[in-house]
Amino acid sequence: MKVGVLLGGNSSERDVSLSSGAAIINACQELGYEVLEFDPREGFDSLSIDIKNVDLVFNALHGGDGENGVISNELKKLEVKYTGSGKEASAICINKHASKEIVKKHNLFTPSWLVLEIGDPIPNANNVSFPLVVKPNSEGSTIGLTIVKDESKLTDAIQLARNYDSTVLIESFIDGRELTVGIIGEKTYPIVEIIPSHELYDYECKYTKGMTDYICPAQIEEKISKTIQKTALKIHQLLKCRHYSRVDFRLDKNNKAWFLEINTHPGMTETSLLPKSAAVEGLNFNSLIHKIINEALKK
Repeated sequence: MKVGVLLGGNSSERDVSLSSGAAIINACQELGYEVLEFDPREGFDSLSIDIKNVDLVFNALHGGDGENGVISNELKKLEVKYTGSGKEASAICINKHASKEIVKKHNLFTPSWLVLEIGDPIPNANNVSFPLVVKPNSEGSTIGLTIVKDESKLTDAIQLARNYDSTVLIESFIDGRELTVGIIGEKTYPIVEIIPSHELYDYECKYTKGMTDYICPAQIEEKISKTIQKTALKIHQLLKCRHYSRVDFRLDKNNKAWFLEINTHPGMTETSLLPKSAAVEGLNFNSLIHKIINEALKK
């Protein structure tokens, strides 16, 4: 079988995508697939003729058109099978505001939030409570994200976020434990607890080996753990995701899990979370890639 791997691209997460793509390419080769590499840094159109000749595209792009549904739609028009969620689900999931609205509508917990568009006034201490999380609405890898503890830092945090997205999310900070749940097919995998060396699980902690401790399975009471996994799968299904995803939560001091966001293209690097979770259940990296490919090949 001929597998095309989409990697790189032109989003702010290009470097992460290159790392994910390299690992996926290596796994596909070891699994015996013929592999073609595609980097749409200069746009997708120039690749379309060659992509039509593969049996499956493994989409290892992070952020931008690779994750917001644009390239998913192009692959669909080319009638090429591909891994990951379709156009609609991708567009909703990369949009934190839109995904949080759906989750809230179904009576699941997500931190309260405000959305700032260009020209909107900056909120003051009379209508928000600190600490807050300020982040671009449609970015990943904690890029442009700031924890704001008082009003004096709010304007700078908003300006930083606007470097990456015209729409900014201002979200209540949940004091608690950072958790994530990986999903493949319709199965949830063991919860990973993330303990970064920095106050924030930032870009450096995410992608620098040794800067974060990961506990998997997370040391959580079994009943609570199962409830979180059930919630993660429900969110995956509500947002119409397919093949695989990763759902991020904060667990507060009362053991209430608050949905933060869902990743339709979880990282596949050496420090990535979905591979760590799968490994606890005996699924090594090559087997994980094989399983995702098989999900994508199903009708």
